Amino acid sequence: MAVLRHSAAFPFLLLLVLLICIPALASGVGLNDGGGGLEEEGEQFSEELFLKPLPDRKVLAHFHFQSTAPPSAANGRHHHLFPKAIAQLVRKFRIKDLELSFTQGRWNYESWGGSDPISSTNAKPPGVELWALFDLPVMEIDATWKDLTHALSGLFCASINFLESSTSYFAPSWAFRSNVSNLRYGALPREAVCTENLTPWLKLLPCRDKAGLASLLDRPSIYKGYYHSQRLQLTSTKSTGMVLKQTLTVVLKPDVQRNSAHSSLDNSIQPSWSVSSMFKKNVTGLCVPAKTSRIFFELETNMVVELEKLGYGDSWSNSIFDLSPNPVRVFKESNPLPGRSNSIIYEYINYSEHEPLDLGMKWKLPFIWSCSQSPFHASRFLMGSGNERGSIAISLQSTESNKEFLAKSHGCTVQVLIFQVVPWYVKVYYHTLQVFIDGKPQSASDVIEKIQVSPSEDKLFPGTLELMLRYPCSVQSVALTLDFDKGFLHIDEYPPDANQGFDIPSALVTFPNFHSSRSYVEDNLSINSPLLLKFQEKNVVRSYTEALLVPLTTPDFSMPYNVITFTCTVLALYFGSLLNVLRRRVGEEERLLNSKGNTTRIRLIPLLLSKFSSKLKGRTDGTPKSSSLLGSKFLFILVVVLAVLWHYIAN
Repeated sequence: MAVLRHSAAFPFLLLLVLLICIPALASGVGLNDGGGGLEEEGEQFSEELFLKPLPDRKVLAHFHFQSTAPPSAANGRHHHLFPKAIAQLVRKFRIKDLELSFTQGRWNYESWGGSDPISSTNAKPPGVELWALFDLPVMEIDATWKDLTHALSGLFCASINFLESSTSYFAPSWAFRSNVSNLRYGALPREAVCTENLTPWLKLLPCRDKAGLASLLDRPSIYKGYYHSQRLQLTSTKSTGMVLKQTLTVVLKPDVQRNSAHSSLDNSIQPSWSVSSMFKKNVTGLCVPAKTSRIFFELETNMVVELEKLGYGDSWSNSIFDLSPNPVRVFKESNPLPGRSNSIIYEYINYSEHEPLDLGMKWKLPFIWSCSQSPFHASRFLMGSGNERGSIAISLQSTESNKEFLAKSHGCTVQVLIFQVVPWYVKVYYHTLQVFIDGKPQSASDVIEKIQVSPSEDKLFPGTLELMLRYPCSVQSVALTLDFDKGFLHIDEYPPDANQGFDIPSALVTFPNFHSSRSYVEDNLSINSPLLLKFQEKNVVRSYTEALLVPLTTPDFSMPYNVITFTCTVLALYFGSLLNVLRRRVGEEERLLNSKGNTTRIRLIPLLLSKFSSKLKGRTDGTPKSSSLLGSKFLFILVVVLAVLWHYIAN
């Protein structure tokens, strides 16, 4: 009978094992299959590195990591490559779009470019910037935003939870992102960026920094750069699932190796560099879960123009410089602007686990070029002096890019969007807005096409300005000024370094008529590079202004400390002396001393102290003992008078 029971249960056990193993095998095939449709349905991960020389003897390195997960109905709550912590944030807070950036330094739009895809999408303001778009009713967004800031603060070891206060975030209407009501935006200009923020960011990658391109992220090499920005962009839709893009943009200056034989040319020639010399590491291993692992090297448009004048074109080895090793593939921009040369991208594939891929550029002769800039260079500064009032000025200066565009078009106009958030303690008078065109005052109605103002409310909401300008392309400079008064804060609202000043977040300037998209030959895009596909998106040209530092009236924080110290000292002396007088029994102590005088030898120091106290009390050893009470009262009155005089002088 036992044998029959076991034989009857065997098919059931076999069926149970098959039900458990088949889904696991199917998911594994979907992740590892190289060409079938199962790969399209599973999770994917790709890593890419973008390198570009800059005209001011520096190098731009842009790391791009992308993780994708199918919709929840197809994959459930289990993830193989996609970070589980990010997936939980999406489900709990119902996030549609989210972007978080940690930035150290400021992007140099004049020297590093202002109209290319990297500068338009990855150049961020100093500190922390966070914006999120929720799929929730409007009444629930503020509470969800506060919970989200606390979750991100714990996840990335940062002070993002300071954005929970209503004085630190705002809901833009149309200047930041058009026609969205479920968007919240906040910035912390003074937030410091360090390895404590980079480490949890790397933990979201499948291989962390142990293998693949992420192994190049040497902390000392990154944080000694001129600009460093780590960014996390999250998109979630019901049709495509979740897409997480992690980018790290660094501007480094290669180490210059002096050559005594050509010391006169070393100052004019660009410094030669390689991946190993900049990051102190080689790309030796592969991140096994990565679908693609590539390195791209770009010669931008203005650089190609100068090379074509010398007759070199798209050559990667010429009398000016040498690239090593040779690229696997070359991409050219297919549809540039009329009269504009093509930018060139060289592709290198990280496919070997044994031979390191050490991409390098060796300069031979001096070479000068310039980066492509935005049509107008935006800057912002303060005017006025003193701790009572001042003015904020936003300046737009025409660049060479706008002059080239103007030469090819007639009667055109430029549209500019300005988005600015001002803390509540900077009380801006928006009716004082003045507009200057080429240094001459103009009527605001002639230039301003649309404006929306949200005045600040003390200790509740910041003030915001959303502005749309339209003026002819022939304009060389535009300036806007706003007057403001400086408010007063409670002593508990001052930060520890209040004398340094108070930060105003960077303003965002957008040029809707100008785009930074690139277009490449479709046949070459069969590799399906996420980075090159990102370059093809039609992104508008954006630039951030400087973060302002406003000095406010601050109290003397040392005065309360001094008053507390002196007062506590006087009170300690007063109560100590009073307690000593009230608790001391003088008559009993003297009788005890006299009774022990014949048998106990009085020491020298107590004897001297006794004689000294007797002189202070105005009596000798022969004075009647009843006068001791009078001396105690005199000492008490003396202590009280001294305490009152000390308190009066201290105040």
